[in-house]
Amino acid sequence: MKFKTAAAAAAILCLGFTAVIAQETPQAKREQLMKGVGGATATLGGIAKGEKPYDAAAVRTALTTISANMKAFPDQFPAGSETNSSAAPAIWENGADFRAKASKLATDAETVLASMPADQAAVGSALQTLGPSCNGCHQTYRVKK
Repeated sequence: MKFKTAAAAAAILCLGFTAVIAQETPQAKREQLMKGVGGATATLGGIAKGEKPYDAAAVRTALTTISANMKAFPDQFPAGSETNSSAAPAIWENGADFRAKASKLATDAETVLASMPADQAAVGSALQTLGPSCNGCHQTYRVKK
């Protein structure tokens, strides 16, 4: 009986350890960063569309998240992390352009944050500034599903 209990405990620990290791992969890290950007963009979009009330703190948090995540994002693409990913091979083939596009989005978010959108219309304008950077990178560097 003790053997079965010990074996079950060891199996659970191994599964838990595997889950922790999986979260540490570059693929998992970049997915987490993109989910943060997506959530931030959804917040801004909801405000711009009038689905959510204007909230300066939410706008500030969303723009800060976009900037911070895009600064860290390019570092999550080391050689060998091409598999199990929505990332296009072009990232590894043209790393300088990929980094420049990520940096531009981070800078755009900081620029918008510096002028802090003060109402729904300004949040809509902010998305018009950020959108082309997002779309340009996705068109080139994301595998279409």
